[in-house]
Amino acid sequence: MHTFEKAPPEVRELLGKRIKELGLRLEGSPVERFIHQLYGELERKGLRRFRPTCYLSDEWGCPSGQPVIGIPFYLANPRLSSLEKLMNDLEDEREIMMYLRHEAGHAFNYAYVLYSTAEWREIFGRFNRAYRDDFRPVPFSRRYVRHIAGWYAQKHPDEDFAETFAVWLTPRSKWRRRYQGWPAMGKLKYINRIARRLGERDAVVGMGTFDLTVEEMDITLEEFYRQTEARGQQAADVAMVADLGDIFFQKGRRRKGIRPAAGIVEVHQQAFVEKIARWTGVSRPVVRALVESLARHCAQQDLWAEEGREAAYLVELTAYGTTLAMNYVTRGRFVPS
Repeated sequence: MHTFEKAPPEVRELLGKRIKELGLRLEGSPVERFIHQLYGELERKGLRRFRPTCYLSDEWGCPSGQPVIGIPFYLANPRLSSLEKLMNDLEDEREIMMYLRHEAGHAFNYAYVLYSTAEWREIFGRFNRAYRDDFRPVPFSRRYVRHIAGWYAQKHPDEDFAETFAVWLTPRSKWRRRYQGWPAMGKLKYINRIARRLGERDAVVGMGTFDLTVEEMDITLEEFYRQTEARGQQAADVAMVADLGDIFFQKGRRRKGIRPAAGIVEVHQQAFVEKIARWTGVSRPVVRALVESLARHCAQQDLWAEEGREAAYLVELTAYGTTLAMNYVTRGRFVPS
């Protein structure tokens, strides 16, 4: 994995260690303050008896039916965060709070077993509906709020609730103004109403059961990231020979005022990943693999770009990458067979 080579020596020396042996804890870690911020937001919204327990795991999550929040282990250690930033584009402070609010929505749903009520089913749908990763969203639908990148609320009724809860919980989100006239407003008003009703009540489901904890992660850091890279590279196995040749050119002979096309992709890789992931909902590791594949194909084809046309190239590459990513959302592949 070539990205490992860019990591500082003190980070690379951790790669062979098993994650469970790294001594990671939430207490005293950099991510602890965000948990306290979440609890403060819940308090200010009147949910005084709801404090979901958080734990370190392999990714963001809330086990189905359990009012607990799993937080990625790499956020608990600055050196691991540096490695994650190299591999998958580390979440910033804003994104950490977005994920915490979303998972708190799941936990609130499970803590008070809201999903079992007729009112919840009427507003959000059947909780036991099949959970599909290959869902086909309707971009910009006003039946759903927008919070996490992409169209995540459309994935499942449980995700719809969690996203709606997160928007309602976010300070200064101005949800009454932003969603005025949207069908999604009824969902926001439901959460506002149910929160008032349950604010002083103890949860029906108390502590809950954790999923995979950091103490159970028996694989090494290197194994963890190789698995992540393998999934992304498989998804990004695309045929771009003809397409990239339409955007850039092969120089044929020596020319002035040109630069390697791969360099343009590499310099703007982080921006490409951020924007494509945000507007398509495809996960960052997969989008990152796609963008790296673009740069690799440019280099393999010896493609070049004209100096002074960088803005035009960025627009075309972003549109092209977004189109490939939406193919992935709707058909499970960047290039349909």
